[in-house]
Amino acid sequence: MATTSDEEKRTAPRNAVDRFFKISERGSTVGTEIRGGLVTFFTMSYIVVLNPLILGFAPDGTGAFLGGGPGDGSNLPAIAAATALVAGVLSILMGVVANFPIALAAGLGLNAVVAYTIAALPGMTWADAMGVVVLEGLIILVLVLTGFRTAVFRAVPLELKTAISVGIGLFIALIGFVNAGFVRTGAGTPLELGVGGSLAGWPIAVFVVGLLVAIVLQVRQVRGGLLIAVVGTTVLAVVVQALTGVGAGGEDNPTGWHQNVPAVPDQLVQLPDLSLLGQFSLLGSFAKIGALSVLLLVFSLLLADFFDTMGTMVAVGGEAKLLDAEGSPPGAQRILVVDSLGAIAGGAGSVSSNTAYIESASGVGDGARTGLASVVTGVAFLLATFLSPLVAMVPSEAAAPVLVVVGFLMVVQVAGIDWRSYEVGVPVFLTMVLMPFTYSITAGIGAGFIAYVVIKVAVRKARTVHPLMWVAAAAFVVYFTLGPIREALGA
Repeated sequence: MATTSDEEKRTAPRNAVDRFFKISERGSTVGTEIRGGLVTFFTMSYIVVLNPLILGFAPDGTGAFLGGGPGDGSNLPAIAAATALVAGVLSILMGVVANFPIALAAGLGLNAVVAYTIAALPGMTWADAMGVVVLEGLIILVLVLTGFRTAVFRAVPLELKTAISVGIGLFIALIGFVNAGFVRTGAGTPLELGVGGSLAGWPIAVFVVGLLVAIVLQVRQVRGGLLIAVVGTTVLAVVVQALTGVGAGGEDNPTGWHQNVPAVPDQLVQLPDLSLLGQFSLLGSFAKIGALSVLLLVFSLLLADFFDTMGTMVAVGGEAKLLDAEGSPPGAQRILVVDSLGAIAGGAGSVSSNTAYIESASGVGDGARTGLASVVTGVAFLLATFLSPLVAMVPSEAAAPVLVVVGFLMVVQVAGIDWRSYEVGVPVFLTMVLMPFTYSITAGIGAGFIAYVVIKVAVRKARTVHPLMWVAAAAFVVYFTLGPIREALGA
């Protein structure tokens, strides 16, 4: 009886906050939750630097840049402020509504899809692209509320789900190398190393140092290692620029900084520029690229959002020992609803779809067990909105190493694929390699789906293909042949 009494005292709520978040019930303390939330923030706060660098230098289909301006980096503070604001609000919402220690922010990979695949389509504007993201979020929300999300999840074979994540990882890594100028268009080849096949110039040296630092910190599992790598490499870049005066790169200066020149801003703190909020056109993309193209793009975003979030939810729940006998975390429906709102809010805020971050496991590893940790992470993001001028001083050479490392983290899932089976291996291979080779997430997914269905038919296993896979494969066939179809129809 004494043991039971002691246990009851230990788990009894100490105050309203404890009672609301079930802190004592889950074997944690307020101090532990605050510390865990801060650890998660410092682990994933690199997105405030990285998201603007991915979105800010990519022109849309009309040649315009997100937030306006000539694409010289002057729009980065506004993107950084909106990125931090949306991440802060959603992370707080996850903590309060779902009481789960997962934080949300603009999804890596998803932002690359928006910047390099969706917004770049001919005639598309950034407002149209963000409208596609909002539309995707609305559809996800409906699928979550109706229970259809599980059906879609089951329709796609596990190997193809894995291949999508691996392919996005390769795509992200290539973007990192290109953004740093480490890989460029060659004179006689599609791509080459550095300038004329050599690693020439101080900016590339800065990137190499940053990459090595990021790798070492990741291998040593240093908390906040990616952020440390970005900050440290930025400091190095500022020093190099001050000492050498390298300047911006271009045809007349191929060894200069590939995108923005690192320099200390006139002021470090200012009121956040929130002009990007609400700059989206929900249905504008339909007139620009057609309904079929829009639906396929939405589908590609759906896949990434669906499977990344469900995997993250289970992984973090497992680390926190919060999963039930069926492997589901408490309040799974509420978690998925908030995550669906992440896509809507991300598009409405012009910062791309927001999703659950696996980096949340770092806070859980430090003891976080409740939504209070997510609230703390969210508050930290809100405070970061006032530091957006710092983003402008970060060159792509300092942020690109993180893209490469994150790409690696996504590629390691390839070990779970059975390469001995051609029925599995061929569709998986096409999915993975065509994403970076075509600079298109959609192309990789489409090729994998079509190959999967064709191979199953060839080996007389057509009945094992889920009906939704048939529909998706047929849609991709139309998508890949839109040009000839439009020409034949005179469209």
